[in-house]
Amino acid sequence: MNAKSHIQSYSLFGETSELEDELHVESIRARSKRHNWELKPHRHARLHQLLFLTGGGGEVELDGRSLALPPPCIVNVPRGVVHGFQFAPGTAGTVVTLTSHLFDHCLTNSDRLRAALSNAVVLAQPPNLDSLTKGIEEEYHVPGFGRTEVLRGLAGAILARVARCIDQTLDNGEKGQSNPLFARFEILLERDFRLRRSLADYAAELAVSPTHLNRIVQRSTGHSASQLVNDRVLREARRLLIYTNLTAAEVAYDLGFSDPAHFSRVFTNGTGVAPGIFRRQIEAGATAPKQTVTQSNSNPTRGET
Repeated sequence: MNAKSHIQSYSLFGETSELEDELHVESIRARSKRHNWELKPHRHARLHQLLFLTGGGGEVELDGRSLALPPPCIVNVPRGVVHGFQFAPGTAGTVVTLTSHLFDHCLTNSDRLRAALSNAVVLAQPPNLDSLTKGIEEEYHVPGFGRTEVLRGLAGAILARVARCIDQTLDNGEKGQSNPLFARFEILLERDFRLRRSLADYAAELAVSPTHLNRIVQRSTGHSASQLVNDRVLREARRLLIYTNLTAAEVAYDLGFSDPAHFSRVFTNGTGVAPGIFRRQIEAGATAPKQTVTQSNSNPTRGET
């Protein structure tokens, strides 16, 4: 298979096996130095990753956007987001990787935190995170009595602190407040967006009317449910056009469209340019300016373009 016919998905970078534990902690140096301080674009299907840079620097690519990494900073990488790193040699810091199981366990009944953490961002690291990141690294590498419980507690505290930083930085306000129905809708959408299901299909599986589902989504995000469905498809289309060499027609079929021309119209209406033009712009280097604090297209409820 051509190396660019799909987006590479790893557990940890370079590894395809599942994590042995529900949490992994290592220094940035440990893995990056082996790869000459460059980690090629990839994604994690069932992992949420947090990087805490304390020295050095470099750049991160998040779903096609190149962002600077001025330490001390945090990189929040939700599951499914395509990301790659080019670190300056000697860059220092910690990488905390959580399985979906642990992530969901820590965020049970915490929809606002979950909404904030669904944004792929780079942001300045506040001083009050230092003790938590050092604590989880020490606990991870020096096993002791109650290790699992301590690690879970520290992971939850770190997630909450990072979510708070994201919420304050992006000024999510009331839109960050969700409810269980919306959370279930997001799970179904992530599972089935390639099936081109109608809003009525999603509503039926959730045992509510399409009108009620749309009202809940509108209240949680400020956008209609249909727009979220459409935005999720567009987000994957952009990823495939950026990171693979699939033709626009092959992308269309991969995303469940039976007619490539229909896909082209949907993509053009949603992004302002046709798929072919979008790819040529990317290949020509027409990307957004580097920023130190920004958000990617990982969450259509916050500034999807």
